[in-house]
Amino acid sequence: MANRRKVGNLLALAVLSVVVQRPMHPYEVASVLRARGKEDDMEIKWGSLYTVVRNLAKHGFVEAVESERAGARPERTVYRITDAGRAELVDWAAELVSTPQPERPRFKAGLSVLAALEPDEALTMLRRRLDALDRGNASLREALDRNRRDVPRLFLVEDEYEIAVREAEADWVRSLVGELSSGSFPGLEEWAGWHATGEVPSGVAELAEAEGEDDR
Repeated sequence: MANRRKVGNLLALAVLSVVVQRPMHPYEVASVLRARGKEDDMEIKWGSLYTVVRNLAKHGFVEAVESERAGARPERTVYRITDAGRAELVDWAAELVSTPQPERPRFKAGLSVLAALEPDEALTMLRRRLDALDRGNASLREALDRNRRDVPRLFLVEDEYEIAVREAEADWVRSLVGELSSGSFPGLEEWAGWHATGEVPSGVAELAEAEGEDDR
């Protein structure tokens, strides 16, 4: 079970992962995170950065060490990670790596209502997705190969994972496309008939009825 974090915003994890290297002010933290493409790894709302840093300081995970001013720019407070912050970073990273958590991709939501599309339309949309996945995966592979020349693998494993997941998705979609295009998908005629006549297939009707009885 996931721990309840005092500062649960994943942006806090990203901040800790940066200031563990050296003290920084929030503007510099944001610059480093953007340079590393961290928003590709986790959902980041940049407008929350200063609030997240203040909350980390409130709970003792970072502390202010100095304020600096450059010319007419506003004063900037430099923060460093504390021992509690290091422990939080390690514990949080260990939890995310070790403990599977429910994730609800939008594609899964679409598949859950795939019956709303006619079979031919579903096939067209899936082919479109497959084409986008194949093109995107090729680009990701090229970028990974370029980065491997200069970046240690330790800092590329999240890219390897993303490619593996996307390629697995592409393989699955390709298989489904094959079933739909060949006509071997189970219940394909009933699915098409449902859209042609508006009559719900008997198996679907019976399933809905059984589910309704379970809720009574």
